[in-house]
Amino acid sequence: MPSFWSGLPRPFFVMAPMADVTDPAWRKLVAKLGAPHVFWTEFVSADGLYHTREIGKMPDSESPLMRDLSFGSAERPIVAQIFSSDPEHIAYATKLAKERGFDGVDINMGCPDKAIERQGCGSAMIKTPEAAQAVIRAAKEASDLPVSVKTRVGYNREELDTWLPALLEARPVAVTMHLRTRAEMSLVPARWELMKKAVEIRDRFAPEVLILGNGDVKDLADAKEKIAESGCDGVMIGRGMFGNPWVFAGRKAEDTPLPEKLGALIALAHDFEKLYPRKNFAILKKHIKAFVTGFDGAAELRATLMEAQNAHELETAIRAQGLV
Repeated sequence: MPSFWSGLPRPFFVMAPMADVTDPAWRKLVAKLGAPHVFWTEFVSADGLYHTREIGKMPDSESPLMRDLSFGSAERPIVAQIFSSDPEHIAYATKLAKERGFDGVDINMGCPDKAIERQGCGSAMIKTPEAAQAVIRAAKEASDLPVSVKTRVGYNREELDTWLPALLEARPVAVTMHLRTRAEMSLVPARWELMKKAVEIRDRFAPEVLILGNGDVKDLADAKEKIAESGCDGVMIGRGMFGNPWVFAGRKAEDTPLPEKLGALIALAHDFEKLYPRKNFAILKKHIKAFVTGFDGAAELRATLMEAQNAHELETAIRAQGLV
């Protein structure tokens, strides 16, 4: 059965899954201002989803994790990113994503967080290729949703010659390569020179699998250059979205008038509060840093907004400066 992936233009540009960033409030804003070709959720623990129901005896509808598996009608196509080293749990989460109406699932095999790795998940899966293959196959067998993978080029060193063929053997529909090793975290520039090698390996082992590059992509123009140089099918943009929900519309952050930028921040704050009434408002601080920069008085306003306890306080402080 053809999936949405087969209908994407070439090249295509997608939203990176980022914890405490690509939540429903942020995706709603991006959908309004310039949608990517594919949306991604934050990553969700398949183990958590499974145990909440099977051990906690809590209906899926009441699980606190379910709020992370929600999306608006404008966010299409949308992929639910999940993680686990347990095939049964991955299968369960995949079925749940299908029931929730998602267009695909993506398995996180790149997160370097130590707590995630202790579960054998995220980047730890690079060290256990057979386990990685098992969870991909479990997800594929659980539903007709297309299954993709996001990972890194290696653990302590670049391992594309062994790691990528192992993934391709399980035939995910797409693989996104974050072009750093786990050891490098985000402490060094993304190694885009490796993307061409990844494409060559894909072409040799599984030419039907789509391959995307990720890491240090500033904007759409930069993404197009990287595709032209490497030959990959698409690019995933992460930090390039910060302060620039217009990035997929082709706009650079510096080209957005300040009132428009601050108006977007206000809208984001109100939607965050509505959609996540119990979440700490301080999560928005990373957005405040990104939106409130590069103009006279930015540092002072940013410091004020960092103290805001809710959307009303944030909006009031901005309007008091006459900036919107």
